[in-house]
Amino acid sequence: MTQLQALPEKPAATGAAPPRPAVGRNLVLVLACAAQAVVSLDMAIVNVALPSIQHDLGFGRGGLQWVIVAYGLLLGGFLILGGRMTDRFGRRRIYLAGLAVFTGASLLAGMAGDPATLIAARALQGLGAALIVPAALSLLAVTFPEGRERNRALALFGGVGGMAASVGVVASGLLTAGPGWRWTFYINIPVGLALILLAAVFLAADPVGDRRTRLDVPGAVTITAGLLLFVYALHHGTIHGRLSGGTLALFAAAALLIAAFVRIEARAAAPLVPLSTFRNRSLVAGNVTAFLATSAFLSFIFLGSLLMQQRLGYTPAEAGLAWLATTATILPTSMIGARLAARMNVGWLMIIGLSCFTFAAIWLVRMAADAGYSDGLLVPFLCAGLGFGLCEPAIQIGALTGVPRSDAGLASGLVETTREIGGATGVAAVCTVLVIGSGPDGFRLAFAAIGALTLLSAITAAAGFIRPAHRRI
Repeated sequence: MTQLQALPEKPAATGAAPPRPAVGRNLVLVLACAAQAVVSLDMAIVNVALPSIQHDLGFGRGGLQWVIVAYGLLLGGFLILGGRMTDRFGRRRIYLAGLAVFTGASLLAGMAGDPATLIAARALQGLGAALIVPAALSLLAVTFPEGRERNRALALFGGVGGMAASVGVVASGLLTAGPGWRWTFYINIPVGLALILLAAVFLAADPVGDRRTRLDVPGAVTITAGLLLFVYALHHGTIHGRLSGGTLALFAAAALLIAAFVRIEARAAAPLVPLSTFRNRSLVAGNVTAFLATSAFLSFIFLGSLLMQQRLGYTPAEAGLAWLATTATILPTSMIGARLAARMNVGWLMIIGLSCFTFAAIWLVRMAADAGYSDGLLVPFLCAGLGFGLCEPAIQIGALTGVPRSDAGLASGLVETTREIGGATGVAAVCTVLVIGSGPDGFRLAFAAIGALTLLSAITAAAGFIRPAHRRI
């Protein structure tokens, strides 16, 4: 789902290589897009497999969410640090290191025999992905000259990510019904090894970057730990009570870690996210909207996959194919959304898309328990794809409104970080609602929560972008 904008040129001191010949540039593009596809695929590919994973590994009440949450939070929490490491240690090194970690973690996930091992492997996958994405983007930035060529390369990079995430849901069902859910992880191994081999042979060794580049490891660790603890507090509350002493203590500890992150960022010489960045109203509104919208979308896929298999009796293959209505809608509507964003206020485009998404969630709240696919799921699945496809490019553009060119890379990375963290947190929150409810009522309450998220994100978009022209940043 990564759709980052063109990064600013780096000065020669950082080791930027001159543009390669056409064949070399195309190879770099293939390596970058293939790695991005694998990272995006893994955010979605386990969704339809979740009931089978739960059955085979014996996940307890509410624990299944961590298969999604661990990956998303580690990816989001360390993404910007991964970018700093790319500048510090070199693009090729970090690209190879990220692929090695990700591929090894995929093997560990496929072999997992208990929930703890699988969750740890998913966290390790997220850490590897946090290295891959910025390294791949940096390779594109220094390989393609600024302007039309680079923008086309980055557009393809973003399109491949979005398409891979959509295809992942369908592939999840087919793999689970065929060789089994473990192949949703094993499939990464031959791809990862091939990319490592190609990169090691064909990518030119780049010099180590500026040794003065500082790594804000404490900032990345505290924000990720704080968010993980917050999500665990949600899970703990569903089992032991939301107002129990243990739950409140976990929430307090999470708040302290997040406050520590803010303090670290305020004092760090090279913070992950300079606090001055948040003075830009459009950037703040875009990131909050991205957080809420991605929370809703990934939660929708998570919940819809469980609904089809646990309540409607779908096989994994049938559930995967059912998502074609959404996946086939996202890509063309994203292209339409990108064109419309150049002609109309992005705030209105966000509101239109999010309204479609809200309608999809409300439809499922009211859907009869015995509804079939054509009269039950088809319309909301189409509306979800339409809504997310329309608002996604508008959110990206809106978040970069008024951002100085020198901060374009940071702002783009921040939006992607917000998306990943939002998706993981949203799944955790909606799963909590599902566990609190029971039977069909639990699903209705959870889809109502998704509708509330999309409605809130539309309000945020309106507050941030629908305003008189003279007040725009």
